Amino acid sequence: MKEFDSAVVGRLDTEMWRSYYERRPSLLFRQLTTLLHDQYGMPPLEAGINAYRAAHAAFVFKDGKSRADYENALPDLKRFYCAIAARSTEPFDYTQAATRELEWWIEHRNRSPELAHGLADLQAVIYGVPAERLSEHARLRAEAMVLRDDRSTAITDNDWRKIGLMLDESWRDLHAAVTHRATESLHSQDSPSAGR
Repeated sequence: MKEFDSAVVGRLDTEMWRSYYERRPSLLFRQLTTLLHDQYGMPPLEAGINAYRAAHAAFVFKDGKSRADYENALPDLKRFYCAIAARSTEPFDYTQAATRELEWWIEHRNRSPELAHGLADLQAVIYGVPAERLSEHARLRAEAMVLRDDRSTAITDNDWRKIGLMLDESWRDLHAAVTHRATESLHSQDSPSAGR
């Protein structure tokens, strides 16, 4: 989970956002499959199955009008995060991850000031690091979302370039935060007091 190329993930994230907002589910599915296979090591079939789950959840949510509608996306999100958790060397609560994913989707739709906190909370569950350490990652993603929302149907290619730069920086920050945690863990194991 920590061994991803942040520049590639940032680029794919930007492309996936664009596919979602332009209602191109087939393209979103292909982009998700690439992400899961190339960056997170899923075999092609497994990557395809889980890309379908994630894309399906996204469009179920997109077409929802109420919390009850939005929660119809949760079964696919749980299956998606269950598959991610099964491949992670450090287990995490996939149900909690799915629930937090859905919550930030709702916060985003409602223009909640808590959006950045929700984004940080999700990654904290997945990577087992304090949410405070992920605040810059979350802030940049939230600001990119606000830019996209503010531009709405008037969005331009130049706006998407700006969003791409923000997402690139966001994923670099996440990578640095989770890699830093892994390095700290190795140092603590190597210290004379380790194992006491």
